[in-house]
Amino acid sequence: MTDRFINPIFAKPISNVYLMSNTSKVIDLYSGVGGLSLGAVKANFDLIGAVEYEKRIIDSHSRNFPKSTHICKDVSSLNGRELSNLTQLGSDELCGLIGGPPCQGFSTIGKRNLDDHRNKLFDHFFRLASEIKPVFFMAENVPGILNEKYSEIRKNAFKTVESDYNLLEPIKINASEFGAATTRTRVFFIGVRRDISGAELIPEAITNLKTINSNFVKDALEGLPIKVSDSWTDYSSSWQKISFFDKHRYLNSLNLIIDGLGDDGAINRFLKDKEVSGCFGTKHAPAIAFRYANLKPGQQDSVSKSVKLRQDGYCPTLRAGTDSTKGSYQAVRPIHPTEARVITPREAARLQGFPDWFQFHETKWHSFRQIGNSVCPIAAEKVLTAVKESLSI
Repeated sequence: MTDRFINPIFAKPISNVYLMSNTSKVIDLYSGVGGLSLGAVKANFDLIGAVEYEKRIIDSHSRNFPKSTHICKDVSSLNGRELSNLTQLGSDELCGLIGGPPCQGFSTIGKRNLDDHRNKLFDHFFRLASEIKPVFFMAENVPGILNEKYSEIRKNAFKTVESDYNLLEPIKINASEFGAATTRTRVFFIGVRRDISGAELIPEAITNLKTINSNFVKDALEGLPIKVSDSWTDYSSSWQKISFFDKHRYLNSLNLIIDGLGDDGAINRFLKDKEVSGCFGTKHAPAIAFRYANLKPGQQDSVSKSVKLRQDGYCPTLRAGTDSTKGSYQAVRPIHPTEARVITPREAARLQGFPDWFQFHETKWHSFRQIGNSVCPIAAEKVLTAVKESLSI
């Protein structure tokens, strides 16, 4: 046995779990910065590989998951044999193939273009599942993918796996129902190989993991700097002091130190100096700050369309903005519940469910993109825990 989870408050083991076995290996496709990867590890899976085509994103992923194999490639260019070789899977059986294929073409806030080339990446996830044949697969996407106009895309993807897998009905997850401070809602497509029992138990197991203890914006932001200087513009100045709380249910669970995960330097600064990165300030014009200061909780600014967060409410779905191919447009960011400013990347990470030691890109722009594009780690952990328990793997 190994002491794998450590409480940062007391810097001593709080839970013992078994070392990962060969039967718990998973690969994360379209991994992004690692929200789904983190959920998998916290659900006691062994993340052996991650695939992401954008270098700055896979570089951030590698800082947080240093023991995994990182593949900077377009998923559509990979086949099952190559993926197995690159992750050094060898003759071992892959337990799970997980991933969040790009969702922009399906999003209800986007153009919902049926011919968006990114829609085809959904199909490639299922193609790789059919080639590498893991015990189970789980693909995450936005609810918009369930729209009737995308039925052919779904059917074509499912055809590649239906002979070998039992496919569950799509499961819609609201992260707030599982302990996150955000209402981010996503759909999970789960398939279990036909020679494995327990698939029918998964939906109820997921439902049983819903929490009765809600965590709100005020819980997620506890201890982070409230007064954020607009001079904190570079990575070095984004490192700021936070407060630790011995009996804070949300933060203690969020900030577990996990053996084999994280950047050593960032973890040391977090534990020893009580410092976290990502506290970037934003300089607002006086007129904008005045408008923000006079908004009521939950009210939307008429110009920027930013919403002022409620202390006792949930954060709405965080958006990523567009990349350089789409003009690099900044996403609308929520306004802090008590301050006349938009939230920092570290505050966004807390609301999304990332631990304070988790590292994002060293710029504010790309940090927000990575967080907004990520799967909520808290929701991912719950879904994958239900899968693991139901299939007894």
